[in-house]
Amino acid sequence: MRVLDGPALGEFEQAVLLSLLRLGNGAFGAAIHREIAARTGRRVPPGAVYVTLERLEAKRMVCSYTGMPTGRRGGRRRKHYLLDTAGERALLRAWWTFSALTAGLGPELEALAARVTGRVPRAAPGRRSW
Repeated sequence: MRVLDGPALGEFEQAVLLSLLRLGNGAFGAAIHREIAARTGRRVPPGAVYVTLERLEAKRMVCSYTGMPTGRRGGRRRKHYLLDTAGERALLRAWWTFSALTAGLGPELEALAARVTGRVPRAAPGRRSW
């Protein structure tokens, strides 16, 4: 299978996989939920993260294991998630696709951001400001 073959990811699936990549293998659902909320500024229901993790596990993009019980959690075990090879490939596909589609559109996207948000774009290193 070529790296670019395979199903496309939805936006929230990308957010979950990117959060797992950032947090490292072995991250648990609550940490993934916090990461998504902090990075996106969205109010995300925790259940949406767990449903998405289950869906990604069914697609074999993530796998999970149950950790040891801890006294801090009242003896309950915590489920940890690992990014699987199919998930890594899906993230690469999404990143390459986004990069290819946005290549050369920096000024247009900055102008769009300024128009939509009312913020003046900052100059990238090595470029003069508008």
